[in-house]
Amino acid sequence: MEAWNLYASTATVLDSLSSVELKTLQEQTAKQFGMTPFFQDSLKSGLLGPKLAIIPAGQFEMGSPTNEFGHRREEYPQHTIRLDYSFAIGQLPLMAEEFELFRTATEWQKRPELIWHKGRYPVINVRMSDVKLYLSWLSAQTGYKYRLPTEPEWEYAARAGSVTPFCYGHSVSCKEVNFNPIFPYQEAAEKKRWYLPRCIPSVSASEVGLREPNHWGLYDIHGNVWEFTSSHWTSSHLGAHRDGSPANNSSPYWYVTKGGSWFDPAVLARSAARKKRYLDELDTNLGFRVVREL
Repeated sequence: MEAWNLYASTATVLDSLSSVELKTLQEQTAKQFGMTPFFQDSLKSGLLGPKLAIIPAGQFEMGSPTNEFGHRREEYPQHTIRLDYSFAIGQLPLMAEEFELFRTATEWQKRPELIWHKGRYPVINVRMSDVKLYLSWLSAQTGYKYRLPTEPEWEYAARAGSVTPFCYGHSVSCKEVNFNPIFPYQEAAEKKRWYLPRCIPSVSASEVGLREPNHWGLYDIHGNVWEFTSSHWTSSHLGAHRDGSPANNSSPYWYVTKGGSWFDPAVLARSAARKKRYLDELDTNLGFRVVREL
């Protein structure tokens, strides 16, 4: 690869970069902050916080083109977003064992009538208010600012330079993504009337980190559980700000979630796909991923 400084531009256009160049950009950005591309902050207890990946500043096309299979009105219009800052994001959706540290430290109470995961399964059945409590606790524990990703940050990190429906390419199977295998992507795109599911349908999310990551080391970007963002819902990308800041026409009562889930069709796991969730909503297929400001 040609020896040049990828970090020189504060908003590199990513779709022109190879996987090697994307990883080099990530490494150079980490070096700029005196860090490694992947790291964990220490908690006051001496334990470690969530695993994080550094995401370089850059420019990308958000949303989906009208000819992408699965394209929906709320993903229109596809538009350029320029993020002039770097940030760190969780390599994994937050795990139940990580949320348990918060619960035991703060005496946050589980609702006994709800399903709760343990260990390396994603935390589920938490409301936005609970997420904010966790993030405030984590910030106090580490001394760094933790928050939810905005929708542009989430999609930018998920794509990792890709312009295809999925970070893996134009299609996926249930071997790469935990979606409802009764509703696959390629067979639907080809309008096949008859096909056999390639996987047995799941009744819950799987452990995190079992499938291949994207070029920036993020796991479970597609499928498994939907992930909260801090962005309020808009019915389309019309009026979106090109710097990724919140739109003026958003609903104060609904939030954008991204990524799809084990319960949903593969088409909803695309990078551009989005779903609205009420501010007080919780679900067995809804979790979150943290952002740590640099």
